Amino acid sequence: MIDRMRTLAFGSGLMTRAFRSSAINAGGYAGFQFLRLLSNLVLTRILFPEAFGIMALISVVMVGLSMFSDVGTSPAIMRSPRGDEEEFLNTAWTIQIIRGICLWLAACALAYPVALIYGEPMLMQLLPVAALSLLIAGFNPTKLESANRHMQAGRVTLIELAVQVTGLIIAITAAWALQSVWALVISGLAAALTHLILLNRFLPGPRNHLRWEKAAAHELIHFGKWVFLSTICGFFVAQGDKLLIGKYLSLEAFGVYNIGYFLASFPLLMGGMVIQKVLVPIYRDSPPAASRENFLTLRRMRMAATGLLVSLLLIVAALGPWMVNLLYDPRYAAAGAVVTLLACMQIPMLVTLTYDRAALASGDSRDFFYLSLVRAVVLLLMLALGLSYWGLIGAILGIGLAALLTYPAVVWLARRQGAWDPLHDIAYTGLGLGVSALLLVLHWETIQTISG
Repeated sequence: MIDRMRTLAFGSGLMTRAFRSSAINAGGYAGFQFLRLLSNLVLTRILFPEAFGIMALISVVMVGLSMFSDVGTSPAIMRSPRGDEEEFLNTAWTIQIIRGICLWLAACALAYPVALIYGEPMLMQLLPVAALSLLIAGFNPTKLESANRHMQAGRVTLIELAVQVTGLIIAITAAWALQSVWALVISGLAAALTHLILLNRFLPGPRNHLRWEKAAAHELIHFGKWVFLSTICGFFVAQGDKLLIGKYLSLEAFGVYNIGYFLASFPLLMGGMVIQKVLVPIYRDSPPAASRENFLTLRRMRMAATGLLVSLLLIVAALGPWMVNLLYDPRYAAAGAVVTLLACMQIPMLVTLTYDRAALASGDSRDFFYLSLVRAVVLLLMLALGLSYWGLIGAILGIGLAALLTYPAVVWLARRQGAWDPLHDIAYTGLGLGVSALLLVLHWETIQTISG
């Protein structure tokens, strides 16, 4: 047993590197979320709930701009046979810079319409300044993608933790001095600049230069056109709740909802991050359709990962109201019901979390887009119907129902890649939904407090 653990910790095989990278990424993400929670706890006592509602709207716009313009340079570098070639990387970096400039200009143009739609004049000033972080991120070196391509997670994790600490210190200092949502904007800019500096200074690899190699650009754009469409759909999947619920609730109530979302989404977001950085290289190097051995190896990894994530999500659901009452002041009490209900509704998403990246790893960005489109349409429809008939509770229930309704589309994509594992799905869907039903019954009285 000791020899096995030593091999996993220090060996160089594919599965060993996957285990080590998963552990580092998961540990780093846990540390990252702890710092976010610490920041959240301090800032909620300095600032007012409306500030978090305003910042959530800014984040929705910025994430939307990023996803609406994603040309897939990161997954292209991770999967391409040319992903280590200097000319290819420099061309990708040049495209990334052009995109960052365009994003900032688009944010400036959208500031007035967004302020008008949500009835918040401050957004006209806040959004262009906050979007400077997108401009800065455009200059991030491709060393980051290269490190992810080869599952070299150690330095990347340390850098991300350092960025989070910097953002935390600046956010708390600025909030204390300004007592304004501007503190959150300033800390975002400082974090983006710190990230850029640390990536250039501490990640190994050659410096990027402006280049435009025609063949590399063609490959990046050809692969990226479907990723671009997929990320537009992905925006509505990831941010659809905030778009619709943000319009339905007051800014104060929306800020409380986002506190609940932050706590409930920890396992799902951690799982997505680890899968993006670890499973894509494994799918690329050991595709499950190539051999039964590859499939069984992935099954073992998938069983372990899903089991851990489902367990974490159910614990969060069970303890949601208690955690909120312990950590936050009474202004945020309603977030406890959001945590429990939303965590239970995310179980179907966790069960299928390990499948869709198989298509990107094999270069099938078109079918990945089809799945993303189905998910976006079904989710927005369920959110709209839920809000119309049952308010906030209905919207959150709609999130879980949408994941169940889109399961056949996930199976279709997974089968095309030889990745579908019905044993895995039946086991964890049954366990997760069974325990979730029990938790919803136990907490139903608390959940009804957000029915208004």
